This record gives sequence, structure tokens and C-alpha cells, in this order.
Amino acid sequence: MGVVTFVGFVIHWNFETISPLVASLVLGVLIGNIVSIPKIFVFGQKFAAKKVLRFGIVLLGTQLALKQVVDLGGRELIVVVGVVALTFLGTLWLGPHLGVSKSLSLLIATGFSICGASAVAAMDGVVDADEEEVTYAIALVTLCGSLAIVLLPLLRNVLGLSDPQLFGSWVGASVHDVAQVIATSSTGGDAAVQSATVVKLSRVVLLAPLVACVSIWVRRSSSGLVAKVDKKNVSVVPLFVVGFLVMIAVRTTGVIPDNWLSKLKTIEQVCLASALVGLGSDVRIARLLKVGGRPLLLALISWFGIAVVSLIGVRLVA
Repeated sequence: MGVVTFVGFVIHWNFETISPLVASLVLGVLIGNIVSIPKIFVFGQKFAAKKVLRFGIVLLGTQLALKQVVDLGGRELIVVVGVVALTFLGTLWLGPHLGVSKSLSLLIATGFSICGASAVAAMDGVVDADEEEVTYAIALVTLCGSLAIVLLPLLRNVLGLSDPQLFGSWVGASVHDVAQVIATSSTGGDAAVQSATVVKLSRVVLLAPLVACVSIWVRRSSSGLVAKVDKKNVSVVPLFVVGFLVMIAVRTTGVIPDNWLSKLKTIEQVCLASALVGLGSDVRIARLLKVGGRPLLLALISWFGIAVVSLIGVRLVA
């Protein structure tokens, strides 16, 4: 599994727009469908897909400082929260009306409204979704994020977003994965990248409260979703969400040296990539194909929706 994760990073190093998480997931799916995984590796596969995943989400908190969010400003924060809320709730509501399962609708809603593959993986930690649904959700958010890298810069002048900070804010509020945000905003220069990154990180901060709220909702209501219960941890708010918040608090205090932040980010990426290798190796393509094209329609509508809502939002506060 470690070798596969390393190959995923090699792909990322050679093609920077391809996230190591996505590369590792695809490699895991290919291996799981081409070769038979020996029983001796099954424990490691399950351990990575569950425990290592949650540890990676906790470490993700070290990349966020509340000061970055506060510096964004009150009106911009309202826009970020509004964009996330409307995208998440709208996608979650629309999915079942299109014939998409509630669990897959939830994963797509989370990935498109927050931060792509990492958000999907985090939500899978509290909702018992099929591996195929997790893979499909990550594939869809990756597809739309990749299209954004090409399309959003082309629309920049058409939409009157010549100001780099305005363009960056739109990208940060509408594009899903952090790497995709940087790649898209880089066409507008350093000012656009900086603006996009701050707005994007503000969306990522909302991951913890969103996952916590969904966990409470699933366990205490007739939502039609099944909670993923850890017999050793029956708390309503998952411990990895608490850990994520604690790491944000620690980062905010400034006690973590700057030279350690990049190292922690690498560890976090390795953990999440390893987890997705384990998750992907349990996916069967034949079952994945049975999911059909309706989730793709939901994803495209969600993508269009977040682009429009965020564009309106950043223009209102400009």
C-alpha cells in the first residue's frame, strides 16, 4: 500500500494539477479490480481506509489558522458561509429528486461545497456510504474541478473580473480542491492566488461544523441515512472532528514552527492518500457503473450553482 501511495505522489509531482489523493484512489481502484488482494493485506487495507483517514483529517487542521479567516472580513465571511450553505443544502435536496441515493447526494454536496476529495472522505467517516459511492463522488468533484481550471480563466474577462482579487475570490469560493484553486487562480497572478487561497481556506474551516452537524442529524433523525458507528466511540460528534478543531486552535496560537507546517502537510497528504488507496482497492468497477449517469447531472448542476452563487456573492461585497 505504501508503494502504491508513493506512485500516486510521483504522478502528482509530474502532473501538478492531479492531486495525489485522486491519483492514489485511481491506483487503488485499478489494483483492486486487476489483482486479487491477499488476505494478509486486508487488515492494512481496512485500517488505512478508516483509522489513517481520520488521522489525516485531524492533521488537515494544522494547515488552517483562524486569523486567516478573520482577516477575510465580515462581509466576505458571510458570502463564504452563504455559498457553502446554499450549495450543500441545494445539492442535498436535489439529489433524491433526480433519483440519486441520499448517501451519494450527501457526499457530492459535501465535496462540491467544501474542499473536494478531503471533504468527501471526511463525510464518509460519519455516514455509512458504499465504497463505490465515495469513489464516484470524488471522481465527479475532480472532473468538475479540472474543468474549472480551463473554463474559469476563459470566463474572467467575459464576466468583468479583470481585478485580480475579485477573480481570486470567485475562484476560491467556487472551485473545490485546494490544488485546483491555486492552478485556476494562478492565471490572474500572485494577488489572485493569495485572495483565492484565503477564501478557499475559509471554506475548509467549515468542514468540521458541517460534519459534526450531519453526524448529529443522521443519528437523531429519520434522515434515511445510516451513521457509521465505531463501537469504541459512540460520541455524537466524531473524535476526528474534535481533533481537527483542536489542530486549528493549535495552529492559530502560532506554536507550530513554520518549517514544521510543510512537514505536517506532507504527512497529512500521505495519510489521506494511503486511506484512499485502501478505499479504492475495495471498489468494484462493475458495481460502480451501475450507479448510472444521474449523479453526473447532479454534480454538474451543483458545480454550476456554486459558480453562479459565488459570483453574485463576491460582486455584492466588492
